[in-house]
Amino acid sequence: MGEADPRVLVADQERVRTVTINVPAKRNAIDVVTRDELAQVLAEAMDDPEVRALVLTGAGGTFSSGGDVSQMPRGKTAGEAPGETGGEGASGARARLEIMGTVVRHLVAGPKPVVAAVEGYAFGAGLSLVAACDHVVAARNARFCCAFGRVGLLADAGALWTLPQRVGLGAAKELLMFSDVIDAERAHALGLVDHVTEPGDALRAAGERAARLADAAPLPIAKTKEMLARWPLTVDEVLDEEVSTQARLWASADFAEGAAAFLERRAPRFEGK
Repeated sequence: MGEADPRVLVADQERVRTVTINVPAKRNAIDVVTRDELAQVLAEAMDDPEVRALVLTGAGGTFSSGGDVSQMPRGKTAGEAPGETGGEGASGARARLEIMGTVVRHLVAGPKPVVAAVEGYAFGAGLSLVAACDHVVAARNARFCCAFGRVGLLADAGALWTLPQRVGLGAAKELLMFSDVIDAERAHALGLVDHVTEPGDALRAAGERAARLADAAPLPIAKTKEMLARWPLTVDEVLDEEVSTQARLWASADFAEGAAAFLERRAPRFEGK
């Protein structure tokens, strides 16, 4: 793979856009170029009216081995200030993290649902990306690890928020602090994974689920994501948001179509209007 080759691939099938991390020679390790491309691709997908759902996956039979440690700013020896030999310093490190924060915000709070298709490894920032998706499909050969602590780093890319949301506080602490590798069945039992497939079938299954979400009414899905991204809300905040949002949705063309389809016993055709 050459330096000019895209680190992130995009493919559309009807209203589902598949976004593929494409650095298979490094098990889809995420460097700063990949972060930039992911942020741009996700922003475009969230703004594209023709896209109703996304699938996020990795090339070459693995999701992502995490951040590219070889390119991270670091000290040469114990006691040396971070960034002294990394060529970037604290400002460069902060810029890297802020780019990844943009990626996670698109996944968590963007208006389009995102389904992760996981084969192979989802380690470190790869696991963080998985946890930020709305629905996770994993093959039985998938392996997950919060590997940050193994190299002396704090979990980033939103894992300290997304993991407790998915698996609860106790299980999140176990994953974050022990940095153990877990398989797909254990991840499913914890709630990190929603559906387990046979090896090689995760992308197909994720595509099917994304297609179902693409057929759903997009306005309430977008609002659901926006509200859950601000969780925990108080009961008063939730009820107030319900009143204001539901009143708008009752006046929408999609609700008129949905109600008509229900009464006519047919599948609705939602347009996001």
